[in-house]
Amino acid sequence: MKKFLSLVCMITCIFGLTACGSEETYTDYEQRKMDTAIQIATQYVIPSLENFEDEAALESFSEYTADEVAYMVQENVGITVDGYAYKTAIESFNSAKKSIGGITAVGDAEAAIDDDQIIVHVDVTGAKQNAQAEVIFTNDMFLSMESAALNPVESMGGLMTKAALNTLIGMGTVFVMLIFMSFIISLIKYVPALLNGTSKKKKEEAPKAAPTPAVAAA
Repeated sequence: MKKFLSLVCMITCIFGLTACGSEETYTDYEQRKMDTAIQIATQYVIPSLENFEDEAALESFSEYTADEVAYMVQENVGITVDGYAYKTAIESFNSAKKSIGGITAVGDAEAAIDDDQIIVHVDVTGAKQNAQAEVIFTNDMFLSMESAALNPVESMGGLMTKAALNTLIGMGTVFVMLIFMSFIISLIKYVPALLNGTSKKKKEEAPKAAPTPAVAAA
């Protein structure tokens, strides 16, 4: 028993060390870049994208080239962005704001480094529904914004409703298939009678052999 308990403890320690080793560790320089990326995302990127609500302004802004957009954001907001990505981000934020009822607060944020990118996720509170903003920066000294999107988050009630609906659809499909199979099985008992009737009909319709002609006497 003691040997068994020792083995269990050893396995637990191994898994614990494996889990600890899988956690990403960053240098102080990388951590500072991630902190700066979070600050840029929460204080500059999201507020600037949130302000595009007037349809006339949006239409006018869409006519600018990517380079012009990048220049205007640099001058007015003070951050470096990819112009095309910023225009796409405006469309994403406006579409999501219609679903969540507008942004009421910007919450917690976390960042992670993925090779040459720094990905920031920010919790956003909406009037009707919450969302999560994803802002991607270049992993260099410029921290240029490469992408941004606002994605509505399903509430627990909504997820439960969808799960219940999927369960009902699955059960309904199985129930219908069982009824169909039962109907098919119920018809099997008529197969022998059908086969016998067909065989009998074929025998009745079979032509009778012609009589053999009599041989003439010599």
